[in-house]
Amino acid sequence: MDNVTPTQLIHTPAGDARITWHRAARARIVLAVGHGAGGGVEARDLQAIAAALPAHRVTVALVEQPWRVAGKKVAPAPKTLDVGWRGVWPALAEAGLPVVAGGRSAGARVACRTAAELGAHAVLALSFPLHPPGRPEKSRADELLGAGVPTLVVQGGNDPFGRPEEFPDGNDGNYALIEVPFGDHGFAVPKRASLGQEDALGIITEGVEQWVAGL
Repeated sequence: MDNVTPTQLIHTPAGDARITWHRAARARIVLAVGHGAGGGVEARDLQAIAAALPAHRVTVALVEQPWRVAGKKVAPAPKTLDVGWRGVWPALAEAGLPVVAGGRSAGARVACRTAAELGAHAVLALSFPLHPPGRPEKSRADELLGAGVPTLVVQGGNDPFGRPEEFPDGNDGNYALIEVPFGDHGFAVPKRASLGQEDALGIITEGVEQWVAGL
């Protein structure tokens, strides 16, 4: 397996985005994952997926939105995030492999909103922000259910943006859900939990690998 992780700057109408490639030997699929509104691709779940999935013939592309590349602290409006994501899509699809659109938090929303129009093979939604903390009436379930392609949600059991039991029934939409017990919005687990941090990340990587293998 080729462990080299070259970076690629992509010009988009929203500014320059950046892809960090974690390439698999004899790749059969590309998993492109974007970051959230409060952090970048250094997030623990994104890094764990990038380290684990290439061994399973999945090339992982970590996508940094233009606002992060430019060094800004605050994410722009959702429409601008969508523009940035659309701008990197040709580079993600250039190899001719199926592309799974993914992201964490705000990045998951972007992937869901744009999946159908871009021709995504599926969507991986990590820590999908179902609603703002303490505001369950402000549901974003329509974005999740409207992705239009097979979707996997990976959600922390204690995520204030939406606990697993708050999500609509999977039968109402083409999606499955994996719970990371005790995990918060960043999949951090408290030290007192019966599940360790590495075990929590293992639930994520193994779940994603099995799901991708079944696509």
